[in-house]
Amino acid sequence: MDQNNDIRHGRHCVFLMHVHLVFVTKYRREVFTKTILDELRPIFAAVCKDFEAELVEFDGEDDHVHLLVNYPPKVSVSILVNSLKGVSSRMIRKKDYPSIRKKLWGGALWSPSYFAGSCGGAPIEIIRQYIEQQQTPH
Repeated sequence: MDQNNDIRHGRHCVFLMHVHLVFVTKYRREVFTKTILDELRPIFAAVCKDFEAELVEFDGEDDHVHLLVNYPPKVSVSILVNSLKGVSSRMIRKKDYPSIRKKLWGGALWSPSYFAGSCGGAPIEIIRQYIEQQQTPH
């Protein structure tokens, strides 16, 4: 896709679907650093690609992340979220970051809940700006 607002074509449909996702760390612990967020971006992008989706925007703060995903209608948001959280948790926990190891025990990185908002009402650019303005930790 050349532009993020391009209408996409499937075999039997034409679509333009975006979802705003927010994942919170387990116990709302402040474990993320800029380095960890930089590691998460390509992980999320790769998972999206596996679902024929596109990670349009990503950023976060100490204890949560925001994703803007362009996805096809054949993808269930809950299944996409499950994969995004599962893969990212395994890959980040494998790196054994001290900030995560000290504040989180067990194998979980994410809280089991999440936010998913349809982006049909607000212009995508407004949501993109909101995500870009997240206070990335230093």
